[in-house]
Amino acid sequence: MPEFPFLQIDAFANQRFHGNACAVVLDSDELTDETNLKIAREFNLAETAFVRTSSMADFGVRFFTPAEEIPLAGHPTIATVFALVETGRIKLRGAATIITLELRAGVIEVEIHAFDHQPMRIVMSQLKPKFMRTYEHSNVLPSFGLSEGDLLTGVPIQTVSTGTPQLMVPLRSLEALQKARLNTAAYELFHQTSDFFSPHLFCLTGATSRGQTFARHFGTAPDLPEDAFTGSATGGMAAYLWRYNLIERPTFVAEQGHWMNRPGEAIVEIVGPREDITTVKIGGSAVTVMRGQLLL
Repeated sequence: MPEFPFLQIDAFANQRFHGNACAVVLDSDELTDETNLKIAREFNLAETAFVRTSSMADFGVRFFTPAEEIPLAGHPTIATVFALVETGRIKLRGAATIITLELRAGVIEVEIHAFDHQPMRIVMSQLKPKFMRTYEHSNVLPSFGLSEGDLLTGVPIQTVSTGTPQLMVPLRSLEALQKARLNTAAYELFHQTSDFFSPHLFCLTGATSRGQTFARHFGTAPDLPEDAFTGSATGGMAAYLWRYNLIERPTFVAEQGHWMNRPGEAIVEIVGPREDITTVKIGGSAVTVMRGQLLL
């Protein structure tokens, strides 16, 4: 019976049961797309990562939600690199080690900042942002039980992609964000003609004094109804905030998950001028919760 090692990692967290959980399946070259999807549904986490060999990067990684494969994901990238270090597949070289990952979206660079040969912060460089469709608030807000007064004014509702397209919905306050409830029927009808994978609602206040932003990220079955921390959308959000002059400095702390009892944070750095952003770097810590063998 073939066995495949896996770890379950909490990413964007410095202690267990915080941040967002991801299963990382190692040595997965022999697994088919169909099997990957079955495994992702079995774990039933936001995403499951499958590590494989690559001819163009240090490792190849594929990301599956319980519903489908996605081209780029943030917390699975952090989790994957942490798992590769934990299992000795990545050897740390001094205070900073740089590796590359081949994702479906393309090849990205990841930095591992270490202390005493243990990873302290893993930083992914996402793809150059793409600013895509904009939407009328009247078409979007009914999907979340919100009104025009809940929106941050002067900026659009827009799809932004740093590898995976996400809908950016800026809200005026934590109170407005807390009100949001997904109307599944309205959302699924709206989503049918959209250009994004999933929606990211956020405001310019942290859940704690450390954060400059707080966000919520929604999904529909068989994916989870709400994501604890969404690294890919945090990258798109950062690009959006910088482009539309909503933040003064290109570095900040993004928070998510606190209202789900899964508090997580990322250190965010936007590279490039507001009108031509080169990349967004998303960094966070991780911890191992579980190790095991998949029996297939």
